[in-house]
Amino acid sequence: MISKWLVLGAALATIAASAPRSSEIGDADTRAWWQATEALSGDAMEGRDTGSPGYDRAARLLAARFAAAGLRPAGEKGGWYQQLKLVNLTVDARATRIQIGAAPLRLLHDITLRPSPNMPRALNAPLAFRGYCGGEALGDVRGKVVLCYGWRRAGLTSAAERYTAVEAAGAIGIVTIADPGFTIEPMQWPVAYARTVAPVGAPAPAADRLFAATLNPAALPRLLAGSGHNVGALIRTGSAGAPLANFDLPLPFAAKVGLRRRLITSANVLGMLPGTDPMLRNQYVVLSAHLDGYGRGEPVKGDGLYNGTLDDAAYVALLQRLAERRQGKGYRRSVIFAAFTGEEKGLLGATEFVAHPTVPRDALVANINLDQLRPIFPLELMTVHALDDTTLGDAVRVTAGADGITVQHDPEPERNLLRRADHWPFLAAGIPATGFVFGYRAGTDSERRYRLWYQTGYHKPKDDLDQPIDWTAAAKFNGFFYNLVARVADADRPPEWKADSTLRPGRK
Repeated sequence: MISKWLVLGAALATIAASAPRSSEIGDADTRAWWQATEALSGDAMEGRDTGSPGYDRAARLLAARFAAAGLRPAGEKGGWYQQLKLVNLTVDARATRIQIGAAPLRLLHDITLRPSPNMPRALNAPLAFRGYCGGEALGDVRGKVVLCYGWRRAGLTSAAERYTAVEAAGAIGIVTIADPGFTIEPMQWPVAYARTVAPVGAPAPAADRLFAATLNPAALPRLLAGSGHNVGALIRTGSAGAPLANFDLPLPFAAKVGLRRRLITSANVLGMLPGTDPMLRNQYVVLSAHLDGYGRGEPVKGDGLYNGTLDDAAYVALLQRLAERRQGKGYRRSVIFAAFTGEEKGLLGATEFVAHPTVPRDALVANINLDQLRPIFPLELMTVHALDDTTLGDAVRVTAGADGITVQHDPEPERNLLRRADHWPFLAAGIPATGFVFGYRAGTDSERRYRLWYQTGYHKPKDDLDQPIDWTAAAKFNGFFYNLVARVADADRPPEWKADSTLRPGRK
């Protein structure tokens, strides 16, 4: 049982964190939601990095709030938590040096690495540019590091295809140029850290034996020095997806990498609101958001704390707020409130829960996930993941329409947002699930704000409590969420797959 002192501490934390912006917010429910957001993403939580003390503090606070709101523990052994045992592998910047010829490449600014257990720790090898790195273009690259253009749209090679082809051709490394032509979500530098986290005992990742790095295109002149090839022309051609010439580079690529490996634990926080209908209470609707953030990382303009306010503390806070509104009053179905860990490290917590749920696996009937939400402009249009794949999408259409929100399919499928959030493990396991993105019309101020957020806020220190928020839009989405949960949890029938869904497992 949660200590009354922990509940009291949680309440005091809310009071301490509530002052900064409460006066901006007109309605009490949105104000309470934001105060919960402040408590979860203030500096005291240190960005809630997976396996960190800050994450653990946030998890304890949330469990206390769930208990105070009348939820029951739904974790392991009758508690609030589902623990994950993880391996954390980090590139040690102090023990790492990367260079092209004699010119250094600055880790996290010019280049970043994807550490893996069996990667080369030291190399000095020829560098070969092979366009988009399709298998037919590679030729003899045995013992070389291959430089690839990092195309991210349909029609050419994917990242996985590049890794597979380069490894199969006998290269020892792959350096991918981050495509500046992918303007709908360009990679932003510096990156927070070079790190991978995986469950203990998990299979080795793809291309585990490769030195795998991503290059800031601003550093490309150093790699092409003396090659006779024009950097601007290569980027223009690559960004357009036009044919690229293959060539070998005159300067060798050298690296010495220090890795730090440690075991960590991090927990999903799970609460339950039992159902009231004897015929339906053994069916479970899972409401989810991810509690983890990036934590502390490479400073941007002197700020090295990545608070993760909209990604995703605000929507863990919305789970808490819904629980507080219900005060133990159940829907017809049982509802699990799930704050997952490790989303930013590869959907780890959601994957663990779906694989090893704390309730019967076949009793999970739906997942409504809260992530990718940016209430920074008016909410009139909303992208809905898996909109036409299950009858859950029908419930979304009706609920959104009643709230004056138009829904749409993902207008930018090349970003792969469907598979980048915690609804995906549910869908992949055959459980109807959905998630949402604030939409915009092309060329509007809303689009400008959305794009700017991805340039300056996404996985950056500026995703903090001081950023601009459209309180009306936030309240509108929150109300939509409350109404959707009631519609799904109280419906006569659970969500079902549609016969023509391309996502439905086992579809032929």
